[in-house]
Amino acid sequence: MRAALMYQAGDVRIENVPDSTIKHPTDALVRITASCICGSDLHPYHQMTATDGPARMGHELIGVVEEIGSEVTTLKKGDLVVSPFAISDNVCEFCRENLQTSCIHHQAAFWDGIADEGGQAEAVRVPLADGTLVKLPVAPDSALIPSLLTLADVFGTGYHAAKMADVQPGQKVTVVGDGAVGLMAVLSAKRLGAEQIILMGRHRARTDLGREFGATDVVAERGEEGIARVRELTGGHGTHAVLEAVGHMPAYEQAIGVVRPGGVISRVGVPQYEDAPIGFGSLFGRNIHLAGGPAPVRAYIEELMPDILDGTIEPGKVFDAFTDLDGVPAGYRDMDERKSLKVLIRP
Repeated sequence: MRAALMYQAGDVRIENVPDSTIKHPTDALVRITASCICGSDLHPYHQMTATDGPARMGHELIGVVEEIGSEVTTLKKGDLVVSPFAISDNVCEFCRENLQTSCIHHQAAFWDGIADEGGQAEAVRVPLADGTLVKLPVAPDSALIPSLLTLADVFGTGYHAAKMADVQPGQKVTVVGDGAVGLMAVLSAKRLGAEQIILMGRHRARTDLGREFGATDVVAERGEEGIARVRELTGGHGTHAVLEAVGHMPAYEQAIGVVRPGGVISRVGVPQYEDAPIGFGSLFGRNIHLAGGPAPVRAYIEELMPDILDGTIEPGKVFDAFTDLDGVPAGYRDMDERKSLKVLIRP
């Protein structure tokens, strides 16, 4: 079968790899019908060394169950399923607390950490299939597939940012970052009833989509100028919640600058800083809360799916480019160069 492999920074190739097969009785074999490139895939695209490659890529996928292990009980051949980016049994004590990213039986196992498997491929072996996979009540060619695919990561991640910030009706929210996760955070804050949603971004096509998703204001300025603009828009106080969807230190510093006393900074951008003295003096004096982390998107799928199925929301609008597997290397380049917001792949 064919799959995307990253050999080192900037070097993504489509190659033939061994077919995925059932290895454990709790596995399912899934033929992938839709996947995509994630903004977090660009981190190794910038940084991976040749000694770390080649690595299978992709952690967002929809597909058809082709085969199940002997202990799989909730799935059957022919089911259309969506897979979160984290593997979980969905029954352990952490899963029951909606923290599937800390599943005891597959702790911190993301698709990018599963050897020889990945979502940017023709097929994939899914461990702990009963807990990980969620059946979809549509056909593989449904017009809803792009929106349903966002449940695998990007929508659930944006929603996690808003939930961890405890966004409430009538509150003011700032979203830092106009990438796909930031736009999903805007949509999520709107869904939870935020009254004012300020999107900090400078790419017009993206911020226009942000307005469609519910942003009331757009701030293109960065740094101190951007902070001053947000405070001007909020009567000088800042916002109750700041959803940081970038992961770089300047974005976090911007978040500190625009959060109001007693507010929450919720971070879901994969941190690209290791030793920063975060959360001490900068937050203590104003009673600022720091929240966020890798999103347990499995916890949100059943909650968010009905709004997609009935057309209330259309998160799939974040996909602005479409390709087959052969176009994946170009898709990485286009996302890296900001020619594309998010690329959907149909193998």
